Order: sequence, then structure tokens, then C-alpha cells
Amino acid sequence: MENFIEIIQQEWAIRALLASSMVGLMCGVLGCFIVLRNMALIGDALAHAILPGVVVAFMIVGYSALGFFVGSVIAGLLTAAGITWIQHNVKTKNDAAIGIVFTAMFAIGVIGISGVSREGVHLDLKDFLFGNVLGVSNEDLYLTAAVTVYVLISIKVFYRYLFATTFQEVVAQTMGISVKMIHYFLMLMLSFAVVASLGTVGVILVVAMLITPASTALLLSDRLQNVLVIAGIVGLFSAIIGLFFAIILEAPPGPMMAVVATLFYLVAVFFSPKRGLVFKFFQKRKLQKRIHIEDILKEGLKLEKKGEFTFIKLKGKLGLSKTSLTKYLQQLTTQKFLTRKGNQISLSQSGKDEASRLVRAHRLWETYLVNQIGLSAGQIHEDAEKYEHLLSEEILDEVDAALGFPTEDPHGSPIPSKIGFPEFALSNLKINQYAVIAHKQVNETISTQLWKLGLMPDSRFKIDRKNKELIFIEVDGKEVIIPEVLAQKVNVGSIIS
Repeated sequence: MENFIEIIQQEWAIRALLASSMVGLMCGVLGCFIVLRNMALIGDALAHAILPGVVVAFMIVGYSALGFFVGSVIAGLLTAAGITWIQHNVKTKNDAAIGIVFTAMFAIGVIGISGVSREGVHLDLKDFLFGNVLGVSNEDLYLTAAVTVYVLISIKVFYRYLFATTFQEVVAQTMGISVKMIHYFLMLMLSFAVVASLGTVGVILVVAMLITPASTALLLSDRLQNVLVIAGIVGLFSAIIGLFFAIILEAPPGPMMAVVATLFYLVAVFFSPKRGLVFKFFQKRKLQKRIHIEDILKEGLKLEKKGEFTFIKLKGKLGLSKTSLTKYLQQLTTQKFLTRKGNQISLSQSGKDEASRLVRAHRLWETYLVNQIGLSAGQIHEDAEKYEHLLSEEILDEVDAALGFPTEDPHGSPIPSKIGFPEFALSNLKINQYAVIAHKQVNETISTQLWKLGLMPDSRFKIDRKNKELIFIEVDGKEVIIPEVLAQKVNVGSIIS
């Protein structure tokens, strides 16, 4: 560690640290748009295709960072134009067009370096391929700083245009944004970033700094602004930590930075709060546990109606181990969904309500598969068994309404009404349809509200008109206005055709 502190205080090490930090930050932020636009292969193509520009610049102005920059940018733009022209005018696959252009450009660059080397001039191909951050000059540092500032400011200024063209090209066009112009502008920034990264990680590993931090950030957030910040931080720390280990282990800095960036990505793959494999593992276990508990309640309701709700019967129906079933029953007892007395088990009211909700979901989904999808009654049970645990109350209400509030499933079994709601609500009636008020309402409060409106049990009425908030009914020649919220909880006894 003492040796490292002594090394990092040297001028060349400080230049290397600054260059690496700027490249990591710039590539991380810019890489988000490259990944989101599925342009990773184009980034790789530009990284390789700048080699002829470097060779030509060397032949004209000698070893000059500015010369390399100009030559590389021109080569990158020619490559982008060539790829786009082939994709739009020739019957060639998009990825094939990219491969054709960049391999040709890279081959020309290798031939050029070989020709220059035969004349006795040293131009090391390895430095361009893998970088040499420890040999960064002040001129390289200034160039990298200028490109970094330019790229970051450009993304800040044109963020809305980049956002619109990345996610909604059609909407961007209707807003008057030139999608093609933004595409070429992004290619220009990409060329700048590749050239600025040339001395740090080289033309091959720059793709890792563009793609890996951005991919890591996309695993950690859904909002683009947060993704840009996270990608910049990951790229920055990948460069700094990679340089640290490169000095300590006496390893090539560029490859080490790429390895560190990959390690960050792997950490996100496993431990991302929403998309990580560890999160998905525990989420899957939690879902499986919930499914088992809900199956116990649903099966328990069936057994209780037969007077056979016992531990042995339940175990035989569900196929769970004795230990697992005991644990689930203990949890349900703690939650007051059921009570146990020896081998005999009974559901509480809350347990029956939850079981009825599951039965309702199962039978509604079966009805939907038959009536709307066209499956036969024999094909639907297994699918319904799966989705009954995943359907929310909102989705079930939509399915119920779309089916016309059915009372029986395709097998002839009754579909339980929604808990806290009547078997057939007044709000479900259509205009000009006649019905009577049922004797049994959901609770006394509903009966009292109906009494205040002059609606008694067996009162015959007709739906006159309705809107989203009110329902107008006709009773004995008089108009009565019922709020939609109340109508949803009023139980209709019988419908008169």
C-alpha cells in the first residue's frame, strides 16, 4: 500500500487517474443511449473503424493527439454514413451491414500500420487496441477533458430530443424532431468518446466501458435520469478501481477496468432490488408460499361444505408434506383465517371470505376462457388454477363486467359474488331493464339508505337512464336518483324481462 501511495503521487499516475475517471464517467453516461437504442454493435464498429483515421493522421501530421482525434472522428463518421447507406439502400441485414463496414475499415487500418512499420516508423497496434493509460500525455488529458465536457453538456442540452427519439420515434417526428439528425449527432458523440478513450482502454475495450456500466444502471433503475447518474458513477468507479488494481497487480489497466465494470454488472445481476436473481428467487419463494396458503383456504372451503375438513383429508388433496402443511396451518391460525381443534379444522369468516375470492377468480377466469377465448370446458381448469392467484380485484372486476356479470361458470357451478357486494348489483342492470329490490342486502346500512329513498323489498323499478355517477330509476311513476356507489351495493332480487 505504501508503494501504491508513492506511485499515485507521481505526475504520470495522476494523469492516468484523471484520464481514466473522465473516460469512465463519459462512456457510462453516453452508453445508456447506445444500449437503449440497440446500438452496441455500432459502438463496437466505430471503435474498430477509427483505426484507418489514426493511420492517415499519423502519416500526415505525425504523432499528434489532435491529429489522431480529427482523423478518427472523420473515419468514424464515414463508417456511420456507410453503414446507414447500406441499411437503407441495399438488401442487406442491419447487423450484416455493420459487420461488413467495420471489418473492412479495421482491415485497412491494420494494413496501413503494417505499411508504416515497414518504413521503420514505430506505431504500436497494441496501444490502440488495448490502450496505454500509463503513457497519457498532457495533450491527451486536455483532449479527453474537452470531449468529456462536450459530451456531458450535449446530453444535458439535448436530453429531451434524445429521450423522445430513443423511446418514441413517431411521437418525436410529430413534434418536429429530426430523428435522423439526432441519430447522426449521437454517432458524432460516440466517435468523440471512442477517440477520447483510445489511450485509456483502447478501441476494443472501449465497448465494455460504453455498454457494461449502462447495462448495470438499467438493472438498478427504470427512470432514465437515474440510469444516467448511476451509469456515470459505475463507469467512474470502474475506471478508478481498475487502475488501482492494475498498479497493484502490475496488470494492463484497460482490461482491468473492463473486468471491474463486469464485476459491478454481476453484482447488479444478482442483487438488484427489482431485477436481481436473488430478489427473483425470494420473490418466487414468497409467491409459492402464498399459492400454497391460498390453495389450503380454497380446498378447505370445499371440504368444510362436505364436513370433511381434517388435516389428513387436506394433506391428501394438496400433496404437501406433513411439515409444510403444519407450518402453513399454524400461520393461517395466527392470522385468524382458521381454527384447529385436534384433527378437526374450521375456517373463520375472514378465511371463508378469502376462499370465496379465490373461487370467484377461478370460475370467472374459466368463464372468460370459454366465452371470450373459445376454449372448451375441458381445457380451462389447469390454466384457471394458475391465474386465480395472480388476478387482482381490479382485473377480476373488469372480467366480470366484460362477461356481463355471470352467475355460473362453464361447468354450471355458481360464481361467488365479490365480498362486501351483492350477488347481482343494481348498477349491473341495463337501461329499460326491470327488476325488484331483494330482501337480503349486504348490510343494514344499505337497507336504511334504500328505505330513505322509498325503496322497500320487492319494490319493482325500471332503469331509466344512467351516467358514471348517478342512476335514474322509475318506481311507481316517480323518478328516484341513486348514486352509482350505492347502486353497486344494492342487491337485486329478480330481473323482469
